[in-house]
Parts: sequence; C-alpha cells; structure tokens
Amino acid sequence: MGIGTTHTIALIGSGTIGLSLAALHLTKDPHSKVIIYDTRPDLEAYINSTLPGYLVNADVQQCMARLHLAPTLKDAVERADVVQEQGPENLPFKQSLWPQIETHAPSHTLFLSSTSGIPASQQCTSMRDPSRLLVVHPYNPPHILPLLELVPSPQTSPETTTRTQSFFARLGRVPIPLTRECPGFVSNRLAFALLREACSLVSQGIVSVQDLDSIVTSSMGPRWSVAGPFKSYHAGGGTEGLRGFMEKIGGTVGMCWEESEKGYRENNIVVGGEWQEEVCRQAEEAYGKSGVGDTAERDRKTRRVLEAVGERERGR
Repeated sequence: MGIGTTHTIALIGSGTIGLSLAALHLTKDPHSKVIIYDTRPDLEAYINSTLPGYLVNADVQQCMARLHLAPTLKDAVERADVVQEQGPENLPFKQSLWPQIETHAPSHTLFLSSTSGIPASQQCTSMRDPSRLLVVHPYNPPHILPLLELVPSPQTSPETTTRTQSFFARLGRVPIPLTRECPGFVSNRLAFALLREACSLVSQGIVSVQDLDSIVTSSMGPRWSVAGPFKSYHAGGGTEGLRGFMEKIGGTVGMCWEESEKGYRENNIVVGGEWQEEVCRQAEEAYGKSGVGDTAERDRKTRRVLEAVGERERGR
C-alpha cells in the first residue's frame, strides 16, 4: 500500500466525517481510488453537490473521477486495501457490520473505525479475527486537522497499528497510537475537561459565554497551536523547565484545581444540570439558535493557522 501505487479506500458512511475523509484521501494521495457505500437513497446527488465543497485548492474534476459509489457492501470492500467505517454511533450496528466486511474484504485489508467513543473491543465481538480492527478517531474535520488517534483493543495486533500509522503518516497526518482504550480517547477528554471548566465559570456568573470564547482564542488557542500544555509550561519554567514551573507556580495550580472541584460540586456541573439551560441560552444569543455557524470561515482560518505552524516547523 505504498503511496506511489494505486490502492483502494472503502468508506462506509457518507456523513460529515465520511465526506471529510473522502476529501483527505482524494487530495493527499493522487493514486488512490475511493469507494463510498451508504444506504441513503439520494447518495449520488448528495455526494455530487456536497463533496466538491471539501476539495479546496484541489483539482475537483480529477478527484471526483477517482470516486465511486458502491451498490452493496460487498462491492465496496471486496478489493479494498483500507476499509474505514463512520456509520451510526450504535454498538449493535458496528458489531454486525464488521463480520460482513470481514467476509468479503481481502486478507491484507486494514479495518478502521472512525467512532467517537465505541471501543474496538466492543465492536469486534463477532469477528473471526479481531486483531484486524483498530479505532482511528479523527478530529473534525479530518481533511484539515491532522490528528488521528489510533486506539487498539487488547486483541488488535501491533502490526495493524504499525501499518495504519505508516499509512496515515504518508498522507501528512499525525497518527498518535494510544497504549490502551479509554472512554472518549485523549483529544475528547482534554476538550471536554476545558468545556466543563468553561461551563462552570459561566454558570457562576464570572464570565459570559462569548467572552470566555474570546479569552480562549486570544490566549491558549494560539499558544496551543504551536506547543501543547506540557511543552508550553516546560518553557514557562525557564531553565528548570516544567519541574521549575511546578515548584514556583504549583501553589496557584493546586488552588485552581481545588476551586474547580468546588465549583463543580456547588453548581452541580454534570450533563443535564440546572446550569445547562443558561449556558445554552447564552450560546444561542451569541451565535444564533441553529448552532451551525460558518464552517467555511472556521475551516479557512484553521487552514491558515496550520499553514503558519507548518512554515515555522519547516524553518527550524
């Protein structure tokens, strides 16, 4: 499956993630053939009207010429080198899907699930060979954001993880293997921890939804695009690094952690708590009731940030 040879990617499901992954494969590997299987009745019209919007700065005609729609699951996977599933977040669906794929796909095919939270160990229970299945969790939208979390089950073979990591690295992605499964994986755990703290601060009346967003995009947002929290605070500790930072500022860090836990308890910051209505009301007031927003503007600005970061890395 070298990047210089023609190979076939079968995508099961054509929602937002599915189309974004199609754009990723079509734009990053000019030798790839992408097959989409989805049971929606208007699939061809939907793909033709929607997918070109994902193919920014690409030869749309050339990309679309390498895209094919499969009438059956068998037709989609029987010659595939990679099967990437992003169907409903429904465990019975995924448990029934993989044995069908396993029946028709070649023996060398990589089996990848783009689930947001259902681990491979639960999906693979009816497979003959569960060592072939690996969760590949993308950060939306994956044709722009490079992170892919590789989350093996205890049954996933090291070879499957290694081959998957090499495959996506050749596409310019950042595939990070986790050592074991955990609920929400790593990126969601980090993002939802910040979301919980944000909800707590808003519910206490300390800051508004819109101002909190401005704080993030004006401070840690830009910083984290070039250095994660460990590297950032390691630099913040001066010559003694993270160790020095914790020795100097550790008291403040601990106070903030304690105050956060106190706020969670006193304001019942759990999903569905009384705080939720007020936070959602403020979000709707600030950004509109639909919550859709301008994804084109978001994606355009994200590309520019990643381009700038890439220039910095290449200039080292």
